[in-house]
Amino acid sequence: MPASGWARPSTLAGAATSAAAPYDDNRRVFDEPDEWLQFSQPLGPDQILWESQIRVEGMHCAACALTIERALNQCPGVQSVRLSSASGRASVVWSSQLTRPSLWLGAADALGYRLAPDLDHAQGQQAREAARWMLWRWLAAGFCMMQVMMYAYPAYIAEAGTITPDIEQLLRWASWVLSLPVLLFSAQPFFRSAWRHLRQRSMGMDLPVCLALLITFGISSAATFEPGGWWGQEVYFDSLTMFVFFLLTGRWLELRLRERTAGSLEALMQRLPLSVERRSPDGRFERVTARRLRAGDVVRVLPGQAFPADGSLLEGRTHVDESLMSGESRPLARGAGQSVCAGSYNLQATVLMRVDRLGAQTRYGQIVALMQQAAVDKPRLAVLADRVARPFLWGVLLLALGAVVYAWPQDPARAVMAAVAVLVVTCPCALSLATPSAMLAAAGSLARQGLLLRRLQSLETLQAIDTVIFDKTGTLTEARMHLVRLVLAPQRPDWNAKRVMRAAAALGRHSLHPVSQALVHAAQESLCDLEEATGLIGQVEEVSGQGLRARWTDAATGPQGLQIRLGRAQFCGQWPGAEGQVQVFLADEKGWVARMQFQETVRPGAKALIAHLQRKGLRVQVLSGDHQGPVDRLARELGLRDDQVRSLCSPQDKLLHLRALQSEGRKVLMLGDGLNDGPVLAQADVSVAVGPSVPLTQAQADIVLPSGRIETVIGLLHQSDRALSIVKQNLLWAAAYNALCIPLAWMGWLPAWAAGLGMALSSFLVVLNAARLARPVTANSMAST
Repeated sequence: MPASGWARPSTLAGAATSAAAPYDDNRRVFDEPDEWLQFSQPLGPDQILWESQIRVEGMHCAACALTIERALNQCPGVQSVRLSSASGRASVVWSSQLTRPSLWLGAADALGYRLAPDLDHAQGQQAREAARWMLWRWLAAGFCMMQVMMYAYPAYIAEAGTITPDIEQLLRWASWVLSLPVLLFSAQPFFRSAWRHLRQRSMGMDLPVCLALLITFGISSAATFEPGGWWGQEVYFDSLTMFVFFLLTGRWLELRLRERTAGSLEALMQRLPLSVERRSPDGRFERVTARRLRAGDVVRVLPGQAFPADGSLLEGRTHVDESLMSGESRPLARGAGQSVCAGSYNLQATVLMRVDRLGAQTRYGQIVALMQQAAVDKPRLAVLADRVARPFLWGVLLLALGAVVYAWPQDPARAVMAAVAVLVVTCPCALSLATPSAMLAAAGSLARQGLLLRRLQSLETLQAIDTVIFDKTGTLTEARMHLVRLVLAPQRPDWNAKRVMRAAAALGRHSLHPVSQALVHAAQESLCDLEEATGLIGQVEEVSGQGLRARWTDAATGPQGLQIRLGRAQFCGQWPGAEGQVQVFLADEKGWVARMQFQETVRPGAKALIAHLQRKGLRVQVLSGDHQGPVDRLARELGLRDDQVRSLCSPQDKLLHLRALQSEGRKVLMLGDGLNDGPVLAQADVSVAVGPSVPLTQAQADIVLPSGRIETVIGLLHQSDRALSIVKQNLLWAAAYNALCIPLAWMGWLPAWAAGLGMALSSFLVVLNAARLARPVTANSMAST
């Protein structure tokens, strides 16, 4: 890392004190580059701009998110902030030349919020602590509510004059005393949130709630202290305690459901172990935190544990679960010399692993980065709801004032309680939660199926898609080829099929070319001993664009060996075959000895996906850079017409074709392998990058499919339909609830406790409805649509 991009913390502290909290010694640990790398990534080769993922504690609504964003944006060195109230996560882009993490992490301390790096080891304790306090407040409110209701019950059922004034006053004083812990302890989160926003001169969703609580407690206290006063003798301690209890119940249930919805992403992002057993130089194993691992370390991984890094097995044989990385649901056998992925699970036996790659360099690290980006993304509907929420709150205050003016001449006490009911029942929490809760639940469900959303907006845009374009190689076909034909030279009886496969595969192990890898795979399937064959190869030389040559020594050649070549026809002294055929030759010093023909493998789910798209009435096209022959064969196999496929398309040709379709008003979904389709993926209305290398190389796609199982796109389309349907249901419910309850509250026909119950239920039902998206998509549910 270039030191020129870094400034010393001491030179930065003074620059940020005007906009941030005082410099916190506890956070200085995050100012070291090795520490901020745990939750940050550089945005350029100069490593000056960094993007950090953080968590926000104490945030409950969209207004809180706007307040925190404003505070962070005022910090010198902070370039941009994206924050989601539904997930409690934020993404902060900052300059290492102008600030340090400890400076902007304290930006919201004065407002009562806590910002912390998004680190797995810190998250569990914080969540448990917050849940514990929430539970205590709920229990206190529930106990006091039951006692106050017990004291208020005689006044509801007794006839006039049956309760003496002194007993009635005693019951009121007891209710007043029991309401104090509810107001001062149980309702503390509402007052704390409202005070934060008032200090920032902004409007928060808890402000109407706090006004309602204070007004209710104030007029009830006045009636208790002076029963003959102008407020009359009505007290509303039962409504106040029920109101707080219902609000806390709704918030508690909402919190648990949001953990289920957004937690679908959380569970996938927290696979790595907190500590591992590392082998020390003396051969003993010591337990250290996973953050202390370095490339080259040897660790012991027990059954049931996740691998902490990408690496190679040194000892032991086991089965691993790589479903997140590869999409393969079956356990895969792994032994000494084979690689394992960070985040995959060791299922069977204790193994020793050498660490090769850590953190962001692993495939798991790239997948987590994509999920974190999705967690702070805001779809268009969510942004619109956030913009509507704040003006709506001002409207609530005006409505409450109007209720007081309307009913005051007839009954001042009733007028004030009508205003209280308006303040309570119109809280726009349900409106703000309607979209992000559904989108996060859908993203979590798709992630478990191997589809990683970089932009939540894509779920909404998918509804308008009318054209789907596929790349061929690596998208509709697998990146790996397979051997379909082996032709032996008739004049060379000294080379049989087994000897040809051993020599060709031994040479192929020295190249990363797809044909070479296909030869190795074919030899393994035919049970050739590749380790022995590799030992017979020496002096290997790769001729760029032509093939490989080496010295082959086996029983037939004797100790002197002979020169063999593997590659193109001209390289092996032969004429090329038909255009579009993929074939290689094996030759020795006397001439060619075998010809091997290869063919691309169509992905298993490609035909089902295309058939599904055509049944939905979508226009399907294939744009390929390959020759006409292979493209036509693929079209016939997938049931496509000639006018639906194009061959010999360069990346520029694909881009021009896509722009032409969009100029006609079409909305295009593009699926490519992410290697040379970057421009067209970026241009498409929605793009899906397919293939295992995508998380490491592709930054243009909206959705990433690292497993390559493109049949899961059927589930993506279905989940998009479900997500938008549930968002519409949530928005309709929020609108209908307000349309029904606001007039009732304004007229004084809705008591404060019922308003509190309605407000709590509205938010709870919105999140409960969104939680349905967290369930996996089944074949039956897709067939029904």
